[in-house]
Amino acid sequence: MVDAQGLGRELLGDPATGWSMGPPGAIAEFARDPDEPAETGATSVVTPRGGILLDPPPDVVPVAYETPAGGGLHWTQAVALCLPHERARRAARTSITLLGPDVDALRPGDRGAVLVDLGLGTPTVDACVRTEDRELLALLAAHAGRPLFATPVGAELVARSPDRVFLTAVGRVEVHAPIPPPGGRSPLGPHTHLLPHLLGRGPAPTVPIPGGHVAVAHAYPAHPAADHLGRPHAFEADRLARFDALLGLAGDPRLAALKDTVRTAVRAGREPLDLPEDPAARAAVAVALRQLAHTDGPTPPAWTRYRDLPADLLDPAGDPNAG
Repeated sequence: MVDAQGLGRELLGDPATGWSMGPPGAIAEFARDPDEPAETGATSVVTPRGGILLDPPPDVVPVAYETPAGGGLHWTQAVALCLPHERARRAARTSITLLGPDVDALRPGDRGAVLVDLGLGTPTVDACVRTEDRELLALLAAHAGRPLFATPVGAELVARSPDRVFLTAVGRVEVHAPIPPPGGRSPLGPHTHLLPHLLGRGPAPTVPIPGGHVAVAHAYPAHPAADHLGRPHAFEADRLARFDALLGLAGDPRLAALKDTVRTAVRAGREPLDLPEDPAARAAVAVALRQLAHTDGPTPPAWTRYRDLPADLLDPAGDPNAG
């Protein structure tokens, strides 16, 4: 059994690890620079741009996995924190709801500000804003009880950029950075994504979530080929070894063994034979080949077609440190 709480604390203490909470379409991300000022505790990290509290219940199941990220040699590595559906469920409000002061805010100065659920109806995350802006609170109160997308509130949220607070069964992410204007880019570091066309979608079929469970949060440990913001850097073999060890601890044993089989076969000059075709296995083969291209050189021609996946198997949500 994996000590999920201990693993979470270990990853939380590493500035190279990125985080997200929420499902596709309603995600809050937390990341920090290695030299960024931060107040760190056993279960929380707070920076000037945002913060995270990680307090998983004892029955959380960590699942380490890798998936290809687009074409080329990119891939994502992640640890999904999973709970049974009923344990992961939040309020799933479907209309704007004022919740009162955010007494659990990570910064003491924010605990008098009012928390407002945007009513996205997402089962595993309460996507909220937090503000002391009286005009904004009056607008939100005037539209309380209505679905967000049936009101003019969205444009005002972008203009006034209140804190975003995403609450889950394993903790919270708070974002203080400004909301980008329409057509703008999300800032580096903590930010949120609200993408209505992805709401209600589950993970890609390549992600090996245990049956009856749902991923509530994700950690993205230090990547061998990219930083926590997705920017490429020189390949670091020790990071690959560390995540391989994590796969051995908290990953699907079948997929870890398949990666080893592919590495052995390629290095021995053998051609691919009898490879499994289910999505998670295809993803494991593709990632193994992409990693071998970094460690061993160009992919042998017989294996090249196994490096890519069709678009319908790729994760629709994306990840902050795919490299």
